[in-house]
Amino acid sequence: MWGQPAAAVGTTQNEERAAEQMWARVIEDAQRLQLPTKFLKALPPDFIHVEFDDLRTYAAEYHPAGHRMVLDRSLSFNAAGRILKPLSKMTHKELEVFYHELFHAYLDYLTVIDAQSDEVGHRSDELLHFARGQQACRYGEVQITPIIQRQNETESRYLTQAESWEALNETWAVFIGWAVWHQLEVQHKTKQSMFQEPRQATHWIRRFKTAFEKGEFRGYYVPEDPDERRLARKRYLAQQSQLALEEAVVLMKQVLGFQDDFIERLLTAFGVARTPLCSTTEGKAE
Repeated sequence: MWGQPAAAVGTTQNEERAAEQMWARVIEDAQRLQLPTKFLKALPPDFIHVEFDDLRTYAAEYHPAGHRMVLDRSLSFNAAGRILKPLSKMTHKELEVFYHELFHAYLDYLTVIDAQSDEVGHRSDELLHFARGQQACRYGEVQITPIIQRQNETESRYLTQAESWEALNETWAVFIGWAVWHQLEVQHKTKQSMFQEPRQATHWIRRFKTAFEKGEFRGYYVPEDPDERRLARKRYLAQQSQLALEEAVVLMKQVLGFQDDFIERLLTAFGVARTPLCSTTEGKAE
């Protein structure tokens, strides 16, 4: 499941054992690097099917059909394209990319188990419930930058269900990758968790506030209309449609497992006691 070498591929039992061992190593590596593991521990070891390829345009891709994560060969051990490179050997940028794709897999997993639970009448997972509310009230109509080089020129778009879900998915994944990269950056010198070092926490929060003010937390979607897709393969969201602060807070809590006192400090830096929510969603930040 995690790009095992040929020797590890045999019976289904051997494949499952190899997937469990590889996933356990991923979580152990993340813990040693003081990185988030909350959502990783919720993913079954055999859910993601990792492949390696020589990718030219992007460093990684995630395909919900088949739960396939395609990574560039540079993310494999010795760039051989067989097994995943240890997280400790990845650059900060590579870890940002890897976590970005892992988050796509996590939302995919929540969607799959939700579809299964619908059959027995179970309530949606809290994060997925929140996501669907945000999809309706924030990503149904968005502002885009038709010409990516002209950030100040925007247009309004009404998105289909598929387009709005992709726009949310990519926007949230951008933030997850950013959060991990900048956590690594501020922890680089001391090798201590930023939750144990007040100065590092302050540095991360300052970086987040700057990125938020500059509109860096923006995703994209692929237009469903073939005529529009011929003009632009992707439509990038404008700053007005970037990640909302309340979304960031929910992701910090429910996905990354950031501590409550850290989040309170962040909200204080923004001058708010709590984050407002879309009126059409029942999911809420604590």
